[in-house]
Amino acid sequence: MNKVTIGDVAKRAGVSKSTVSQYLNERFDYMGEETRSRIKEAISELNYQPNVVARSLKKKNTSTIGVIVANILHTFSTQVIRSIEDVCSVENVSTIVCNADDDPQKEKKYIETLLAKQVDGLIVFPTSGNMEIYQRLIDAKFPIVFMDRLVEGITVDTVMLDNERASRMAVNHLVQNGYERIAIITASLIENVTPRIERIEGYRKALESHKLPDRKEYIKAMEIQELKKGIKELFSLEEPPQAIITGNDLTLMEFLMYVTENEIKIGRDVGLVTIDEVSFATIHSPSLTTIAQPTFEMGTKAVNLLLKKIKQTDETEPGIYRYPPSIIARKSAEKEGILNE
Repeated sequence: MNKVTIGDVAKRAGVSKSTVSQYLNERFDYMGEETRSRIKEAISELNYQPNVVARSLKKKNTSTIGVIVANILHTFSTQVIRSIEDVCSVENVSTIVCNADDDPQKEKKYIETLLAKQVDGLIVFPTSGNMEIYQRLIDAKFPIVFMDRLVEGITVDTVMLDNERASRMAVNHLVQNGYERIAIITASLIENVTPRIERIEGYRKALESHKLPDRKEYIKAMEIQELKKGIKELFSLEEPPQAIITGNDLTLMEFLMYVTENEIKIGRDVGLVTIDEVSFATIHSPSLTTIAQPTFEMGTKAVNLLLKKIKQTDETEPGIYRYPPSIIARKSAEKEGILNE
């Protein structure tokens, strides 16, 4: 079956192609209700799907960018968004923020919606489910920058943490504090989310460098809602871990709820280092040792890369820009008492 075109819609509705185009771009100022109704009906009858990428290339500059985050609940996401907003405010650029909930279908819908609104470019915390539309955007030279994650087979400017280094720092700090049996918990690996995979890889390399055993049962990568079950399994082992690394702020929350509910004392019963600085780290008892991401620098880099593309001043080959983490040592990784050997 031949693809339905804007011309087919115009013919069915009895109008010109330019009138259909005005309808698609929501320019209704001089369009009668009957005309709008006929075009809407023709689109429905023909199942016409506008090529949002092609349409976006015909736009005028709107001084607006779109930001699609994977999960807006992450502290990392909100801090990056703040830094993007700060730069855009100075540059007189508006920002539309969308939350994809790590759902490729939701992400696809937002990409198409933002393109239909004729944004000048996109910053995306990508899922792995929309390779075709990513590639179409790149082929069309539409300005796009990835944040936090790589997508295999897609070459685009990407800003992210040195994730392996982050988990190595966590392991090293725990070893320096006398821990040997160290576990890591993170969200599910099913979607091949880059930070989760790289942080586990860094954890395993760090164990090897310290000549500590790499025990499969000490790695829990599960859906967030299942993590408490995984944590219970860790503490039920014949040799439970002496210390835990939580892979991000959301897994940290699950761990803290579990130890509170089960009267497990951090520092006395288990050591803890978490990746991602959290606002309550200093007021928690004991205070939490964190591996912090330079979120504001990363967000600033991403938006500056995008604005250069929009202004067509960046003709360099796409690159991966990795930022170093830093450790904020507090009390949660220090031993208060004797570990259960």
